[in-house]
Amino acid sequence: MKEVKKLAGQTVIYGFGTIVPRFLNYAILTPLFTYTLQNQADYGVIVELYAWMVLLLVLLTYGMETGFFRFSQRAEDEKSVYSTALISLFVTSSLFLIFVNLFIKDVAQFFNYSENHDYIRMFTAIIAIDAVAAIPFAKLRKDNRPIIFSIIKLANVIITVSLIVFFINIAPGLYEKGNRLVTSFYKPDYLVGYVFLANLIGSSATLLMLIPVILMMRLRFNWTIWKRMIAYSLPLLVAGMAGTVNDVIDKILLRRIIGVEEGLTVVGQYGGGYKVAVLMSLFVQMFRFAAEPFFFEKAGKTDARETYAFVMRHFIVSAMILFLALNLFIPIVQYFVGPLFRESIVVVPIVSFAYLLYGVYLNLSVWYKINDMTRYGAYFTLAGAFFTVTINLVFIPIYGYMASAWAHVVCYTVMVVLSFSAGRRKYRIDYDVKGFLIYSAIAIGIVTFALYTEWKSTVLELAVNTVLFGAFIAIAEKRDGTISLFLKRN
Repeated sequence: MKEVKKLAGQTVIYGFGTIVPRFLNYAILTPLFTYTLQNQADYGVIVELYAWMVLLLVLLTYGMETGFFRFSQRAEDEKSVYSTALISLFVTSSLFLIFVNLFIKDVAQFFNYSENHDYIRMFTAIIAIDAVAAIPFAKLRKDNRPIIFSIIKLANVIITVSLIVFFINIAPGLYEKGNRLVTSFYKPDYLVGYVFLANLIGSSATLLMLIPVILMMRLRFNWTIWKRMIAYSLPLLVAGMAGTVNDVIDKILLRRIIGVEEGLTVVGQYGGGYKVAVLMSLFVQMFRFAAEPFFFEKAGKTDARETYAFVMRHFIVSAMILFLALNLFIPIVQYFVGPLFRESIVVVPIVSFAYLLYGVYLNLSVWYKINDMTRYGAYFTLAGAFFTVTINLVFIPIYGYMASAWAHVVCYTVMVVLSFSAGRRKYRIDYDVKGFLIYSAIAIGIVTFALYTEWKSTVLELAVNTVLFGAFIAIAEKRDGTISLFLKRN
């Protein structure tokens, strides 16, 4: 199907703005942090505050991205929808920043960083800037301008990563040598703080690059449209918050359940292994950026349901291949994190499969999004959040971060089952359920065999795993032809 090939092509292009920058974050910053930082607690600070950042960013965007896509389908409404959403986010983000700075002492105490007010000021400023930037980025996606989108996203990461490398790797050496410029501003004991400073500079530069997009049309606020968008988006906010809870609450609860100081060490340890599994999340995110506008554009056409089922089938094959690649080559992948953090590599198969399930859920969610039934998304995600929080609260004291890893699997399984069951009644799409179960059984079986078999050498292990990986691809190609589909020119 040409439309699906277009979706695949745009997924790859959006990858340069989503998965490539985040992969750079993984491939450069994760080794940098885990090899350079002297203890796991320092990395725990970064992991925990970035978890809060993700949660608060969802709160500050309150579903306006999806609302923008939903209400800008008609050309005559697009300008009003865009400017209204942009102004709304600017106002709420500004109020958020004012509140944090007025009550900085109480806010810092809430986050357990009473001695580091500047950490809180910087990370909340990053959130506010990124929230405002969300709508211009959505506009680029709506206008099918993935190249510009990706260039700006990539520039953000290049700026941020370069500054972090300078502050953590280069500046300390220059400081010790007595470089006058560096000694005039650099503080060696402020190492973690420079991570947030670099991110703040990167986010600010991104907003500047988006100014031409922001000012491409006259900004006017339309109360009528805003009320409609809020009514549509608030259930998405609930779903988004619950979904983010599913994603990041483990890093927040680990510290509070285990203890403020010891908890930071555990969070840092868990974060090292978790970062490896995040590669699956990046693939899902890359797919979502391209698929969301595609699904809305396809809605209402006679072959929409067949197209959605077709996309799901080939998404599952692609995700399973990535799942296997990630877990069959762990002997190599593990060296991306420092020795202090490799113990937590055991969570990679669990968390990566959980994110695969989340990708399946995103495909399933099309039925309630295109039919203005977004409240169902809130129901499903809240159900998932209930299981996530409960499992973490009950089992972290017993099993530590392994409980957090399994909570992801339970959460997304519940969401998939609920969305699929409701969708069969509300907007039936004939998905290849049998195929999904077959692929899951084969992939899990292969990974289980690979992980629990004792090997005489790493070379032998990698050789056998490569054969298993190739066998799975051959089976998938024979059954569904996913690889050949995307290699065809027409």
